[in-house]
Amino acid sequence: MNQDQVRTILLSIEDAPIEFTLIFSGKKSKKVNGLYKPDTREIIIHNRNFEDDNLLLYTAIHEYAHHLHACSLGGKLPSRSHTTEFWGILHDLLEKAEAKGVYKNVFTESPELAELTETIRKKYLLQNGSLVKELGMLLLKAGELCDSIGARFEDYIDRVLCIPRLAARMSMKMFEYDLDPSLGSDNMRFLAGIKNDDNRAAAEKSLLGGKSPDAVKRETMKKSQEDDPRDRLEKEKLRIERTINSLTKRLDEVERELETIS
Repeated sequence: MNQDQVRTILLSIEDAPIEFTLIFSGKKSKKVNGLYKPDTREIIIHNRNFEDDNLLLYTAIHEYAHHLHACSLGGKLPSRSHTTEFWGILHDLLEKAEAKGVYKNVFTESPELAELTETIRKKYLLQNGSLVKELGMLLLKAGELCDSIGARFEDYIDRVLCIPRLAARMSMKMFEYDLDPSLGSDNMRFLAGIKNDDNRAAAEKSLLGGKSPDAVKRETMKKSQEDDPRDRLEKEKLRIERTINSLTKRLDEVERELETIS
């Protein structure tokens, strides 16, 4: 597989609104398998790190996710590039690549790993989620008892149970919203923080359907922006301004290069 073939595969997964180049370095690197340079919009793959095309493609898709993330921000990346937005973009790309058959889902090929996955889901994620949800039910009952004896429930949480109030509130919401414990307590905590009932139900459905937490968080953030039209328009305005500034800068660079050639 050469660099042109990899670039074609990336574009077949999702088109890029800003042009980019993909280069095989022809080298091995002990530090990284690949990198993305936002200033020049270059994806560099240290192709001699790989003996397997699928692993090479994973790195290419990873770096392409950085490019698409930069495109959404007007050509620039934040100081911390591996954000929730980035991971959401990456996981969506991998899902599309698997659906198109250009990238192989290796997790389903090992019977041993599949068996271990089932054990983790049933013995730990499900049991952990069930316990935290049951804790929420008991805390709600404790709150009623505190009211009946004229005691402050917050004081009971702080000085008797000695647990953070936020953790207590989240577990109570998990029970009140009747969240699916098979998702595990961390995903349930995320869902409990979504105020909009429809958005929370959609997020839970996506998680149960196999979407990654970061991909679901990205979806939820987009829906929240759609719920607030002013916020959505202000963010779109900012993205457009960044894109214009980036393209204007690049236009100036091209014009200067043309002047030197002539």
